[in-house]
Amino acid sequence: MSRLFDLINSVGPAARSDDLPAVPVERAEVPLETRLLFHTDPRSPSADRYRLLRMRLRELGKTGKLKTVLVTSPLPHDGKSTVCLNLASALAEGGRKKVLLIEADLHRPALTDRLGLRPWKGLAECLEGALAPLSAVRKVEPLNWFLLPAGGSRTNASELLQTGALAGMVSELSAEFDWIILDSPPVLALSDAPALTRCADATLLVARADRTVREAIDEAIEIIGRQRVAGIVLNGVTSLDRTYSKYYGSSKSYYSGNNSKAEHNAS
Repeated sequence: MSRLFDLINSVGPAARSDDLPAVPVERAEVPLETRLLFHTDPRSPSADRYRLLRMRLRELGKTGKLKTVLVTSPLPHDGKSTVCLNLASALAEGGRKKVLLIEADLHRPALTDRLGLRPWKGLAECLEGALAPLSAVRKVEPLNWFLLPAGGSRTNASELLQTGALAGMVSELSAEFDWIILDSPPVLALSDAPALTRCADATLLVARADRTVREAIDEAIEIIGRQRVAGIVLNGVTSLDRTYSKYYGSSKSYYSGNNSKAEHNAS
């Protein structure tokens, strides 16, 4: 039985990143609609949830190997890519850790578009053997993590992902990074996710509150394998935000009469 923990996103000695000086830099656009709240609103309740998720992953890492994390969902539109973007930012710790986000959803890639980045050759070309993996990696500023986008494939996407090439590529890249996150297609929609789990040390399953039915979650866990699921991320919960807001609001009111530093820390 895997250890399951629910984390809420209401929208959610290491080498330094400058050890890869040859990696080109791309500058992302991160407006509020990107829902990358760990960057745009780092003091929000949602950002705090990603800090908790980071802490939990570290704890799991102490019990065994944990460097490559697959993020998937039972169904489309559960918010897995939003979780990937925020988790990458949380794990990067402002650039103190080298984090690589691999866009392994070759069917509906959306990360470069969401970040306002021009598309470039990526994972598909690497799996086809036309490109060395590290040469397709770009550092994304101001987010302080690295991206290997989906790219454009001339081959059937599912066939590409289910070959042994991906596992070898991830193993090769893992020597260069502290964390690797794989943004996977949904489990129940396609056959890719179960194959991708073999390339990861652990899987996070993203479910959307008031939308993803329990039966879909159970079926996804059975397909992935219960032992591979490290946790369930519950996305789209607003009740906790209201609780945080009430708490922070009362704390700010309490401290505001004392000194500005305490008010800053409480808000």
